[in-house]
Amino acid sequence: MKTWERGLVHASDADRQPRHPIALSKRGIEPDSANGERARRRTGPLPGLGAPLNGWQREPSGFLGNAGQLFECHLLPSIDVKMTKLGFLRLSYEKQDTLLKLLILSMAAVLSFSTRLFAVLRFESVIHEFDPYFNYRTTRFLAEEGFYKFHNWFDDRAWYPLGRIIGGTIYPGLMITSAAIYHVLHFFHITIDIRNVCVFLAPLFSSFTTIVTYHLTKELKDAGAGLLAAAMIAVVPGYISRSVAGSYDNEGIAIFCMLLTYYMWIKAVKTGSIYWAAKCALAYFYMVSSWGGYVFLINLIPLHVLVLMLTGRFSHRIYVAYCTVYCLGTILSMQISFVGFQPVLSSEHMAAFGVFGLCQIHAFVDYLRSKLNPQQFEVLFRSVISLVGFVLLTVGALLMLTGKISPWTGRFYSLLDPSYAKNNIPIIASVSEHQPTTWSSYYFDLQLLVFMFPVGLYYCFSNLSDARIFIIMYGVTSMYFSAVMVRLMLVLAPVMCILSGIGVSQVLSTYMKNLDISRPDKKSKKQQDSTYPIKNEVASGMILVMAFFLITYTFHSTWVTSEAYSSPSIVLSARGGDGSRIIFDDFREAYYWLRHNTPEDAKVMSWWDYGYQITAMANRTILVDNNTWNNTHISRVGQAMASTEEKAYEIMRELDVSYVLVIFGGLTGYSSDDINKFLWMVRIGGSTDTGKHIKEHDYYTPTGEFRVDREGSPVLLNCLMYKMCYYRFGQVYTEAKRPPGFDRVRNAEIGNKDFELDVLEEAYTTEHWLVRIYKVRFTTAVPSFLALL
Repeated sequence: MKTWERGLVHASDADRQPRHPIALSKRGIEPDSANGERARRRTGPLPGLGAPLNGWQREPSGFLGNAGQLFECHLLPSIDVKMTKLGFLRLSYEKQDTLLKLLILSMAAVLSFSTRLFAVLRFESVIHEFDPYFNYRTTRFLAEEGFYKFHNWFDDRAWYPLGRIIGGTIYPGLMITSAAIYHVLHFFHITIDIRNVCVFLAPLFSSFTTIVTYHLTKELKDAGAGLLAAAMIAVVPGYISRSVAGSYDNEGIAIFCMLLTYYMWIKAVKTGSIYWAAKCALAYFYMVSSWGGYVFLINLIPLHVLVLMLTGRFSHRIYVAYCTVYCLGTILSMQISFVGFQPVLSSEHMAAFGVFGLCQIHAFVDYLRSKLNPQQFEVLFRSVISLVGFVLLTVGALLMLTGKISPWTGRFYSLLDPSYAKNNIPIIASVSEHQPTTWSSYYFDLQLLVFMFPVGLYYCFSNLSDARIFIIMYGVTSMYFSAVMVRLMLVLAPVMCILSGIGVSQVLSTYMKNLDISRPDKKSKKQQDSTYPIKNEVASGMILVMAFFLITYTFHSTWVTSEAYSSPSIVLSARGGDGSRIIFDDFREAYYWLRHNTPEDAKVMSWWDYGYQITAMANRTILVDNNTWNNTHISRVGQAMASTEEKAYEIMRELDVSYVLVIFGGLTGYSSDDINKFLWMVRIGGSTDTGKHIKEHDYYTPTGEFRVDREGSPVLLNCLMYKMCYYRFGQVYTEAKRPPGFDRVRNAEIGNKDFELDVLEEAYTTEHWLVRIYKVRFTTAVPSFLALL
């Protein structure tokens, strides 16, 4: 056995010639085939050494392809000579390849985690947005009280006087994951607060997502494409927007679960193994427990199987994989209380069941084909298909008409018909993340990926396989759904990274083959010039252009993450005239005041956006929150906000309201205040029978404008929301050379300045007037809904 095969150089060998295969080729020695490395001879000088030699060149089977050849020829010889002279241990090419891949993937995972920490470094370890506060509150309850009490928890602090059953109305995967990490860390005596676990959970799972993306893309092309996709998803803004530190929402772990399920599915399809299919079902179960977006997944996989049937690619492998995933996955998903029997009763899951039935029919037809002659099979096939189709349509129609199969939900209808929610369910249309996506949002959240996505699609279409058909369908469907609802940009971002990674890898591989890695002889040079005179220059230019775009993608992603997606909504910041940063901490100031200056049984009425934060931070009972499960209750709050003081007082007495909280941005220029949301309160308030008297057009001017100045509608200027926001504001100067009462958001002087409140009294206004709290007078009276008992 040669010294280089043993992989060890003794100190006595320091003055000898290097024993690496490339170095051996310099001396004309052919590497031993037992080493498992395919080699072929070539002539010409080795770049960088300047001397002609007879060398060998490894086939491009490494993860870098032609880039790996450049790495071998330029870097490895000099590195190996130095390592040999120093007496260090040497690694074989396979080990170097594996070590380099592991290093790059680890760097991508670390980058994915660290780039999401801007908010923590800039502010502090704090929960963001609105929904995460409910998740944090329930996770803290789970960690302190245990799963049994958590599962049976009835929350009397929400949706007064109705309350809410927590265990059966949430996806518990996020909370269980955080609580499990918390208890594991404490088991090893690592003391950490449950809040910090919640804050850093999404960045941690983004690192896991990076690793899964690498393995998924590797199954579709090769390791080089996988590493590119992993690096892209580590910093893509479309995913970072829902996974920054403090963004403690279901999507933080759901994207990891989704890609893990897709990876297991592709492995199951490739192998036809029950083992991989069972792992896919377990990953799907984790996905179901974490996010309601699992409906997209359980429709995409059956659609993939259906397309394989239609294209003649259906096989025994697909049959075993899908039947195992569907049966086991459905049984497991039904263990989630919030899901229950939906997988067999709701319309959203019927596609999966229908494809499962088609799989059985397809297998039965294949069996008959093997037993009958063509004529008999043709007659029987037509008869069976006609009968089965008629029976299925009849049974399906009966089940739909009798209500045994529930119809599609409003959100599902909105995906198929973008105008459905606006025309029929205003509470869905009122959510900003349910709005259609603008063209600028695609570039803002994806940048380079928008242009490389078609390149990856082209490669997959040019080299079709079962797995690539799946990723094509994932890309096309997610592109459509992201256009309908901006929230689903989150689902599009991973497949954009995967297909862009494939596209960039293919472009680099194509042009790297045209790079001269050796100095050819005169004959080959002459032949090259006659066929493609500037091949090397064009290849070098394209590689430089691609490198430039990748660098700009990195800078763009970092800037978007820092400036747009790392500012918690609970703490606001702005730049002063001198460039210094100004912090607006009014929300926590108001919640702190509520917690310490109101009775523990006080009921707070606000718009549903702030319900979770009030419950979690102020620990007070609220009427509505972000769950929005009861449209009638939310409509009642909207009616109170849109009515005059007298009518609003009746509603507040009915609901036993103690305090009313509103958000006002007229002083600071905060545009997401309740005045800008007011028309949605009007629409939702008028969407039920008790609010039929509320008409949206009454709040517009005769010319159809929504104005808060003197030209505004009298109905608007006298409603409860207007008075609570602008009470005493007519005496405040907001800008130089502007009259008092100038609203900096609406850019207008308010029309109703001199008024007093009859049924409310101002209890507290924060420093920058962002949050205003009013106390309802005479709240000791018996509320009307109790008087009826």
